[in-house]
Amino acid sequence: MQHTIVSRDEWLTARKALFAKERAMTHQLDALRAERRQLPWVKIDKPYVFDGPDGECTLSDLFGDRSQLALYHFMLTPGSEHICPGCAFTVDHADAARQHFEQADLAFVAVSRAPIRRIEEVRERMGWTFPWVSSGDRDFNYDFGVSFTPEERAEGRAAYNYGLTTIRNASDMFGLSVFARDAKGDIFHTYSTYHRGTELLMGAFNWLDLAPKGRNENGTMSWVKLHDQY
Repeated sequence: MQHTIVSRDEWLTARKALFAKERAMTHQLDALRAERRQLPWVKIDKPYVFDGPDGECTLSDLFGDRSQLALYHFMLTPGSEHICPGCAFTVDHADAARQHFEQADLAFVAVSRAPIRRIEEVRERMGWTFPWVSSGDRDFNYDFGVSFTPEERAEGRAAYNYGLTTIRNASDMFGLSVFARDAKGDIFHTYSTYHRGTELLMGAFNWLDLAPKGRNENGTMSWVKLHDQY
């Protein structure tokens, strides 16, 4: 891209014009975030169980001693050796960030359908320390819109991202779900986002978006690899 070269005064005029748009967008985002926090909740009545490195655990166990839980649906499919680089890129940010947001009453965990043995292999390779459990072939991933049966895919019923996409060639997709637990121990689903909604978690993109080349992609996330492959 060719950039116009101008004087400092001309640059400042252009920068102030963009700044006004940035401020307006910031206020719009503040309003959107407030609206997000006011979404109605759904009580979780199903007794979800997961496999962790120390045995079975419940959804309530994943909260630890916190009242809020951010749960990343990581695409790690049973029987596959593939590690999703986009999911890995996303959770690379989690360990650095969670030492802060956990102090604000938000727990973090990743969930995949792969067996816990495979999960632990990947976690050790990548050096991640966040909790990561397996839902196996139980209902959890299917109920939260990130896993699909062969029949659903064959019949065109595998709806993803609130129905915007029909999945045919993958049994698992990615996303983020948020839960809250009240003083009685009841758990509620408060929010889920999928596809580009998970860019909220990708802090590196925010840095790149400030630079002249932006995300510098030749196709979406074209340069993203597992961090031990750079």
